[in-house]
Amino acid sequence: MAMANIRADWAGRAVSVLASLLFLFSAVLKLKGGPDLEKGFAHLGMPISIAAPLGILEAACVVLYLVPASSVLGAILLSGYVGGAICTHWRVGDPVWVQIVLGVFVWLGVYLQEPRLKNLIPLRRS
Repeated sequence: MAMANIRADWAGRAVSVLASLLFLFSAVLKLKGGPDLEKGFAHLGMPISIAAPLGILEAACVVLYLVPASSVLGAILLSGYVGGAICTHWRVGDPVWVQIVLGVFVWLGVYLQEPRLKNLIPLRRS
């Protein structure tokens, strides 16, 4: 393996871990509950009763994302999760740049680690 590939692999791992920690932090907050979570869900127009199932779903997607054999599936599922978050926040007028950046990080992490994705989505210089 060339030195550039090794660096890309480790950079991808770092990006993936960072994104995963943010998702896991969010999942733990949803599972923990509390008045701030209830206020946030009310602002978004969502019932608090879906907080725990969302937290479990989020954590399960992160586990799939962190396992190398299922990382692409995990990235696809996390993309769907982020897409839902973008729509939910956009609907109430909240900024959505954090969710967009998180979605980019999810795919950047996998892209840097998975050579087959580089063949599927080549980045070319003119």
